[in-house]
Amino acid sequence: MANIIEILKQRGYIEQLTHEKEIEELLSKPGVPFYIGFDPTADSLHVGHFISLMVASQMQKAGHKPIILIGGGTATIGDPSGKQDMRKMLSRETLNHNVECFKKQMSRFLSFEGENAAIIVNNADWLLDLKYIDFMKEIGVHFSINKMLAAECYKQRLETGLTFFEMGYMIMQSYDFLYLHDKYGCKLQMGGNDQWSNIIGGVELIRKIGHNDAYGMTFKLLTTKEGKKMGKTEKGALWLDAEKTSPYEFYQYWRNIDDSEVRNVMSMLTFIPMDKVEELSSYKDERINESKKILAYEITKLIHGEEAAKQAEETAKALFEGQGNLENMPSSKVESENISLVDAIVLAEIAPSKGQARKLIEQGGISLNDEKITDVAYMLSAKDFKEGCAILRKGKKVYHKLEK
Repeated sequence: MANIIEILKQRGYIEQLTHEKEIEELLSKPGVPFYIGFDPTADSLHVGHFISLMVASQMQKAGHKPIILIGGGTATIGDPSGKQDMRKMLSRETLNHNVECFKKQMSRFLSFEGENAAIIVNNADWLLDLKYIDFMKEIGVHFSINKMLAAECYKQRLETGLTFFEMGYMIMQSYDFLYLHDKYGCKLQMGGNDQWSNIIGGVELIRKIGHNDAYGMTFKLLTTKEGKKMGKTEKGALWLDAEKTSPYEFYQYWRNIDDSEVRNVMSMLTFIPMDKVEELSSYKDERINESKKILAYEITKLIHGEEAAKQAEETAKALFEGQGNLENMPSSKVESENISLVDAIVLAEIAPSKGQARKLIEQGGISLNDEKITDVAYMLSAKDFKEGCAILRKGKKVYHKLEK
């Protein structure tokens, strides 16, 4: 079996390694405990977490042991990496609820049974009861303020104001690695490339204390060809929770990615063998659309299950190819069929405000039952609800069903 490092490189995951040769040697033998952290700042994972879950799954399939660290303690501070403002602090009750939601979603990627069963730990269990003076004497003494201020995760915040509270995030995350190293024999911390400074902090802390078996690896962030993070929609993040982002919306997001992004997304967000990935991503023009359908189906199946993926596929066929059914199209209930088009657009979350809705109508971007409407004062009525529903469309690809 190929070394997992080669598999991760081939599929395009790896960005940086602290000790490449040593890590390759470490992972050449099975059963290595590694950890990836997740901040439970919402009650669902989103596409930004997708790469982490895929890497954890690939590592477990290769025989290594995942430790999923939920940042119930560090989330009370909030990672300042890439943030302009200090994060809102969450209550203990909210954090605990979010942790339970994460566990359910992670079970689609990881096995929590068997020889290399994944485990979930919450750093609130050891961080919240630390004694400040003792902690700073034992751990804080190993961190240089000058070096910390030069780290990428703090640079952006220095211009707008970095609190001492947030400054402690790197020390806390580094201590997490030390704690897992001592308790579970964890040798490797992994995370997105925006975590590089924090990961180095943990590796160096463990080595300063006297252990030479701590390593770090970061993987690439999922970005568009313009370098922007993927997974952002007009409604916000692309969530892995079907209540927040429907399977159809999820499917359509991947179905509509740029042709140039097919190979990268297919290799990193599916388990399709790489020789097949190379074949499907090499297609041009109309043939690449068939590849996108396969891509969208496979990703949706992974997140929402096969039945939901089939339903999303059927809905897309009904809308764009005149076959299939519309049952699973995103929909909203209207209290009355006599509703203004502007209010209907906002209700359907096609636009975030009435002002934006009016602008869309004026620009010719809205159709009702396949007829373009440019009158901002248009009122829907019984005639618009054929068989109890009316279909709103924005542009060519965004559909929403209004039901009485």
